[in-house]
Amino acid sequence: MFLMIHPAGAIRVRFSQVRVSAVRSCSNWLGRSKLLATRKGQRRRKKDEGQTTNLLMHRLRVTADKSAYDVVVGRGAWRALRRFPVARYSRVFVLTERALWNRWGKQFLRESGLKRVHCVLVPPGETSKTLKMVERVASELLEGGADRRALLIAFGGGVIGDLGGFVASTYMRGIDCVQAPTTVVAQVDSAVGGKTAVNVGAMKNLVGTFHPPRLVLADPVVLTSLGDRAFRSGLYEVVKHAILDGPAFFLELEARFDSLRSSDPESLEPVLLQAVKVKVDVVGRDEREAGLRRVLNLGHTFGHALEEATAYRRFLHGEAVGWGLLGVARLGQRLGLLGRDESERVAALVRRVGPLPPIQDLAPAKILELLPRDKKAIGGRIHWVVPERIGKIRIVPDVPAAVVRAAFRDIQGQV
Repeated sequence: MFLMIHPAGAIRVRFSQVRVSAVRSCSNWLGRSKLLATRKGQRRRKKDEGQTTNLLMHRLRVTADKSAYDVVVGRGAWRALRRFPVARYSRVFVLTERALWNRWGKQFLRESGLKRVHCVLVPPGETSKTLKMVERVASELLEGGADRRALLIAFGGGVIGDLGGFVASTYMRGIDCVQAPTTVVAQVDSAVGGKTAVNVGAMKNLVGTFHPPRLVLADPVVLTSLGDRAFRSGLYEVVKHAILDGPAFFLELEARFDSLRSSDPESLEPVLLQAVKVKVDVVGRDEREAGLRRVLNLGHTFGHALEEATAYRRFLHGEAVGWGLLGVARLGQRLGLLGRDESERVAALVRRVGPLPPIQDLAPAKILELLPRDKKAIGGRIHWVVPERIGKIRIVPDVPAAVVRAAFRDIQGQV
């Protein structure tokens, strides 16, 4: 990978291929990066809910300037908690949602070996990513006896991960956190990297911290309970990572795409693993988003504006990113950076994920008005993450508004 500052202010990046309620007892609710990918291939036979499952876990190592931790990916990943030093913590808390915990809590406790934990339950959805909810969760932790030696496990999707990480980073000035992501978006992206945040008003992730987890456990078995729309939403982030990574992963994703099913963790695992590797690699090189990590915002500038314009009610996050990928592909083409063939190839893979919520009724002027409010804008200057080709990204400031408007109108015209 190379990172280069050009006279015009653009940054080019090319990715080399990487192969490589009160607090209650949970039982009451249950009736280098250098990409040190240490493949921990254990083949075990285990009977779970009447089925025999082969477990194959992969352990990736995030090694950044200020933190180091493992990301365990694969069937049986929750078992990695058995080797985690849980005994040194005074109490263990799990932040999660009621329906999710009812479905997976018993299995998580059984596989992780955790004997005694306390649950803090929050409602699902973006409405839980608020400072008010932070206050509520912190109060429940205090009521449950959490001190500075407590451990918080965030068991859920992106909202739970962001909220749990933020609470852990601020409760008594910081306690340890383990991320156990349960959605595709969270497993391949948001649970890795230590970025935490909550929304303020209409602004997404306005207040946040960097608080790396002590461990990330991404088991694809939990994805089997995802609805079709939630599953597809996560695949847009996988497409994003394939664009960043380069032709080999992109080609593999094109070839395997029709076989990807939430009901088949075995088929998902290689794709999820490669997508996670992309995130691990970037975070290890730029944990605090000083430069390179900005490439992970591919598709998010348009995406965040779409979410804000619709008050976070129309799009799942990945769906907004899907539209954002279509938008920056057209933007790259209009800027003369991305060839037509590559642009159409990106758009075709995004479209294969599934139908996206409509944007035809959204005024381009409103979207352009919201773009400079993105938290990654500096002095009102938007730094666009634009593909030059699959595997090569340029960060371009000061794109003329007329070009941005034209690119957005292009995708509005796509049916």
